[in-house]
This record gives sequence, C-alpha cells and structure tokens, in this order.
Amino acid sequence: MNDGAQLGTRLRAGDLTAAPAVLNLVESRAPRDQAAIAALLAEVSPAALGGEAPAHVVGVTGPPGAGKSTLLSALVHGWRARGRSVAVLAVDPSSKRSGGALLGDRARIEVDPADREVFIRSMAAGERLGGLAPATRAAAHALAAAFDVVVVETVGVGQSETEIAEVADTVAVVVQPGSGDALQFIKSGIMEIPDVLIVTKADLGQVAVRARRDLHAALRSLGARDTAVVAVSSLPPQQGIEQLLDALDAHRAASDIATRRLRARRLHALADFVEEHGGRGLRALGGRRAAERWLATTDPALDVAALERALAERASAA
Repeated sequence: MNDGAQLGTRLRAGDLTAAPAVLNLVESRAPRDQAAIAALLAEVSPAALGGEAPAHVVGVTGPPGAGKSTLLSALVHGWRARGRSVAVLAVDPSSKRSGGALLGDRARIEVDPADREVFIRSMAAGERLGGLAPATRAAAHALAAAFDVVVVETVGVGQSETEIAEVADTVAVVVQPGSGDALQFIKSGIMEIPDVLIVTKADLGQVAVRARRDLHAALRSLGARDTAVVAVSSLPPQQGIEQLLDALDAHRAASDIATRRLRARRLHALADFVEEHGGRGLRALGGRRAAERWLATTDPALDVAALERALAERASAA
C-alpha cells in the first residue's frame, strides 16, 4: 500500500519526484487505497499547508483539433524559461478496451525528457462528460503543493467542460480560427467560463484576426469585457506566447484565489456526498441550498474529504 501521508509530506517539502507515485495513488479505485488517498489529501490541505497551495492551477480547454497540445508544448517551455516547475494533467478519452487514456498527450506534448521539473501525465476521462477524469481534482490539488504551475487539459468535448471552472484558478479556452467555434461559443455555456481566450494559428493572418474580433464581440454581448483575448502561433517563429503567459499571470494576480478555491472545495464535497448518498442523503440535509448554506459556515481550511465526511455525519444526525 502506498503511504499517502508520506507522499503528502514529500510534496509539502517540494519533492517533485513524488508526483508519479501520487498520481498512481489518487487514480486507484481499490478500496484498500482510499484511506491512503485521504491521508495524502489531508497532508496537502490548507490546514496542513497553512493556507492555499502556492501553485497556479491553469485549466486549458477547447474543441478537438484546436491545437491545445502544440500550445501546451510552447507554454511549458515558456514557464520553464521563467524558472517555474510545471505539472500537466492531460485528460484524454478512455479506451473502451483497457479503460486507459486513449490519446496519450504525454507523447504529444514536446518537453525535454531530462528535465525533472516537468511532469506530464495522461488521465483517462472514463464515462465523465464534464471534461475531467474522476481523480483530476485530487491530483491537481495534491500537485499544487509542490509545483509552481499545474495545468489541467480537458478532453475537448465542448460546452459540457464547464466543470473545469471548479478546478482551475485560471481557465483558458482555445479557439481555432476559421472553424466556426467563435460563433458556436456565443450560444453555449462555455463562453461563461473563460478567464483568457486563446486564438491559435495566428500565422493564418486575417482569418485569425476575424476570429479574435468575433470573440471580442461575443464577450461584449455577455458583459465580459475584462476577459483577455490573445492570438498565438505555437509554431516557429512563435507569436504571442509571452503575451499569453503574461495574461495568465495577470489574471491570477487579480483574482481572489482563496475564495475561488474554497468555493470549489465545498461544491466538490457536496457533489461527492450526493454521488455517495443520493437524493435521500441530500433531503436529510434539507436540500441543496440548505447544504450549501451549512458548508459556507464550515472551517475554510478543511479539505474535500473532511467536508464530505462532515456532510455525512450531519445527514446521519438529522
């Protein structure tokens, strides 16, 4: 059995070499590993860290074929040039035969294999439609205790990916020019979640300029004028990568990360509780709104597992 508490302690000490074992543990569905996972997450909770984990958690999402993997290669190189360690969790569609990650972004994102401050892992989405693998939240939360940047790249299935907004500090939505995505996003829920919009393939010229203009128009119609729109080309000679890195940093600097993460933890705990205890358990709490009001009064330093246990104890006592 993996020693979850020991792995958490290593992450708190900045030991990046713990990352593979951490991912192996949090992806386990074996009953014997659940206590170890809880111990790991407790060791990297705000209570144990003395506050929120220091990493910048960046969500990257968008339609298939928009160039997310090529862009991530460029971003990883950019972050490393700025002296930051980077972990990438690439959530891919699952193989129906093996259940494992199908596309294997670990192979599609180009990095120096000798660089020990870059960690990339493909995670199978399973049957989840929210763009995230079941263990993605736990993995991102754990790695955020050790790495400077944690990237979560989702499977790219469209507007169902709004779940990423509950995991990342900054959500970047990638748009491919000339694909009609800009107009489709105006009609979909995905336009409500981006903190930064990225138009790829800026080297295409006017078609990229038009996509950027359409996105600005869509944001104005939604009243989201502060959302940055950055056009980039990830192929040599690169364009816009430094500006994109600056835009991501600027969003984090202007955000109330503690409040955002606290809300996400409480929503995650409630979702886990409902999945485990169903509608009857939720009714025992007085319904969703009553449960959310009660969660709002709980210790902000508690991790998701502790919050979920507290909800279960309260439902049992009701």
